Amino acid sequence: MTSPADDRGLFEAAAPSATAERSHNAPARSVSELSAALKRTVEETYSHVRVRGEISQPKLAGSGHCYLRLKDDSAVIDAIIWRGSYSKLSIRPEEGLEVIAVGRLTTYPGRSSYQIVIESMELAGQGALLKMLEERRRRLAAEGLFAPERKRSLPFLPRTIGVITSPTGAVIRDILHRLNDRFPVHVLVWPVLVQGEGAAQQVARAVAGFNALPADGRGAAPRPDVLIVARGGGSLEDLMAFNEELVVRAVAASDIPVISAVGHETDTTLCDFAADLRAPTPTGAAEMVVPVRLDLLAQVREGGQRLTGSLRRLIAERAMRLEGLARGLPPIERLLEEQVQRLDERSERLARAGRGYLDRRLAEVRQLGAALRSPREQIAAKQAQLGQTAAALRSATDYVMRDQATRLGHLTTRLRPDGVLNGMARAGRDLEGLGQRQHQAFEWRLADLSQRLTAASERLQASSHEAVLRRGYALVRDEQGAVLSGQAAAVAAGAVRVQFHDGDVSAQVHGPLDDGSAPGPAEPPARRPAARKGKAGDGRQESLF
Repeated sequence: MTSPADDRGLFEAAAPSATAERSHNAPARSVSELSAALKRTVEETYSHVRVRGEISQPKLAGSGHCYLRLKDDSAVIDAIIWRGSYSKLSIRPEEGLEVIAVGRLTTYPGRSSYQIVIESMELAGQGALLKMLEERRRRLAAEGLFAPERKRSLPFLPRTIGVITSPTGAVIRDILHRLNDRFPVHVLVWPVLVQGEGAAQQVARAVAGFNALPADGRGAAPRPDVLIVARGGGSLEDLMAFNEELVVRAVAASDIPVISAVGHETDTTLCDFAADLRAPTPTGAAEMVVPVRLDLLAQVREGGQRLTGSLRRLIAERAMRLEGLARGLPPIERLLEEQVQRLDERSERLARAGRGYLDRRLAEVRQLGAALRSPREQIAAKQAQLGQTAAALRSATDYVMRDQATRLGHLTTRLRPDGVLNGMARAGRDLEGLGQRQHQAFEWRLADLSQRLTAASERLQASSHEAVLRRGYALVRDEQGAVLSGQAAAVAAGAVRVQFHDGDVSAQVHGPLDDGSAPGPAEPPARRPAARKGKAGDGRQESLF
């Protein structure tokens, strides 16, 4: 590590002065060495700083790191928040937000710049926090999250109520006590943090979790008919979890009506604007969500009594009207006398009409029967018609036969064998020519195959072992006729047969000959050609295979 005096000497070396001669003797540093020295100096001098400024150009990279700039009236400094520190921040960097950042200074040699690595961040005063909340409220309102037409009415009597709050505070006890006093219903509590790091994420997940329950009630728990997001009173910083954009969007997107009961009546959060209904206190939310059971029973009892009295009066009134109408009607016997007389008259007319109808139908049947011909007449007529058809058929057959005979006579006169004979003669000549060509081609093919066979026989004869034997080689076999291809096999066999091109001879193998040793017994003159064909001095025989 270089001292400040050394660094100062580096910069003073460029000035033309009396020390120019001395600076020429100083060692030259590389750019990387100089950047590393500056980095160590800055990080050791400013290892812990608190900077107050306004956030400008915040940008969250895909790696999870956040890059931004802190500025005031006359200066700007680059800043970076690593991913691990960014997840622990209580506030999120936003454009124009005035904060106090705590961290350390460092340099970035790649751009010859310095920057602050922020480890924690807090708002610079109550005014900055209110300004941030107001800007966030205007932005979310511009998206329509606080629009009145998005608000939904609460159910008159919910069967299940979901409460999102801390399970250890007095809020949940007040809500349950008030619900039991007014109208006991089934309550589902989703425990969450209501303050500090991670509170906003837990509240948003709780709202989404209640909405994810199946509406048909087949899940692990019934889906609530209304939600209460509740928290006790506190400072503005304590209620910041309910001002987070994550919570506001989750409440606005909820399919279940939401009541916001955060803080006291004077406390206002952005969650209140997004909810369907705002309650001044958590106890007030319990009073809003259910009616008083005793009041409902009194209303039902009073309504039943009024309904019973109304029915009695209606029945009495209808009975009086029925009696008055009955007095205005004539006696029933008079009404029936005229109808009975009409019935008798219609019965007599019906009997007479039936008999007349049958008589008319019978006359029509007789008239039609008289107009019909007897079966014999119809058969005779059909036979005469059939005879005429047969005569016409015979006449047509005779005409067709005569016509066909005439046409056959004409065709017979035109038919001559000359054309057939000429065609047979031409075919015979063509057949003879083809036979001659086939015989000539067969002779040529036979001659070619004979030449090829002769050449192959000569090549086979040249490559046979008899030809090799005629060139002076010999073939060594044992007594059983097996070919011996090496010295060891010949020694093991003892007695061998040596084949020449003009015959075989027998020989005895006494053992291999070593260089410099006494030669063995002389071989008979008849066996010397076989021994002479091996390699000189080693006594081994050469085999063909």
